[in-house]
Amino acid sequence: ATMFGVMYYYNSREFTELLLSQPIKRTSIFTGQFLGLATSLSVSLLVGAGIPFLMFGVFGSDQAGNFLVLLFNGVVLSFIFAAISFFIALKNEDKIKGFGLAILVWLLLAVVYDGLLLLGLSWFRDYPLEKASLIASVLNPIDLSRVMLLLKLDISALMSLTGAVYRKFLGSGVGMAISVAVLLIWSIIPTLGIRRVCLRRDF
Repeated sequence: ATMFGVMYYYNSREFTELLLSQPIKRTSIFTGQFLGLATSLSVSLLVGAGIPFLMFGVFGSDQAGNFLVLLFNGVVLSFIFAAISFFIALKNEDKIKGFGLAILVWLLLAVVYDGLLLLGLSWFRDYPLEKASLIASVLNPIDLSRVMLLLKLDISALMSLTGAVYRKFLGSGVGMAISVAVLLIWSIIPTLGIRRVCLRRDF
């Protein structure tokens, strides 16, 4: 979603400038483009993942809830990274810089963040870091989605004491509601950033 969002914006820039010359609100143009992109990516995910599982009768099994959580996380992450990519592209006219920042953000959240977290937990393993690791996981949408799915699959026992802390907080109704709220906040903040940039930028 991150790379596709950046590519979509830069490839449609001339058409966007044409729309900006018309009596249409800037916020309507960019919000519409973002929602169209994020919705199409989400529908692609739902169709691509949904049809095979439906053919195998997932809703007739006890894994239907896990499957719905998987789809929800995928859709929310699509919206989050589509919004981040659109924000990056709007802030940078240079394509190379925009692509570079988009790749950097994705690498930081998907790879580097987990590596630094594991390194920190390894260095300070003599200290009680369960709550700190919980907070760190909540602050990363990819990690939060992953932990939500692991808890739903009921394999948190494989995560030892940290897994018990995750289950105690995120496994409860309040914890799950907070997790969903954090994911929604992650999608709202870059969307507000898109609105702010498109109102201030001189096209």
